Amino acid sequence: MTFEERRRSKRILTGRPLRLLYSLYAQGRPSTVYTIKIRQRELAERLGVTRQALNIHLRELRNRGCIRTGRGFIDITEEGLGLLGGSANVTFVFIRVSASKSEEVYQKMANLPVRRIYRVAGDMDALLILDRERLREVLQKLTSMDEVEDTKTYITDQTIK
Repeated sequence: MTFEERRRSKRILTGRPLRLLYSLYAQGRPSTVYTIKIRQRELAERLGVTRQALNIHLRELRNRGCIRTGRGFIDITEEGLGLLGGSANVTFVFIRVSASKSEEVYQKMANLPVRRIYRVAGDMDALLILDRERLREVLQKLTSMDEVEDTKTYITDQTIK
């Protein structure tokens, strides 16, 4: 597909909406949010509580800054994540794997307690993004995999932008 075909196939923002989006981006700060797309009625049923009781608990979590809610979704904010023992500052683990066993190791990595796994091109083959608190556990599991040849770990300590 050519650039022109991709451009036409995607909805393009121009003018004020584009300037607004850019302004929001420039003024915003990065954050870690976990989103669940669920209606409150369904969540109440899953939890075995009434919708009214659920609303009371959600209101308390919202007032404490732990969640944001909207029509059909609930976001766990950085504050909520911190109360759960998670961290807004993530850890990156780059992994080099044996070329002959790469598919095997990617399947094993899919079961690791990480936020995201990416295949990457370059000196390394994969990138794991995880909470700092999970680093020891993840590294122990990675070192037990014969297919993993090398790892490099980078721990963030501050979000700048």
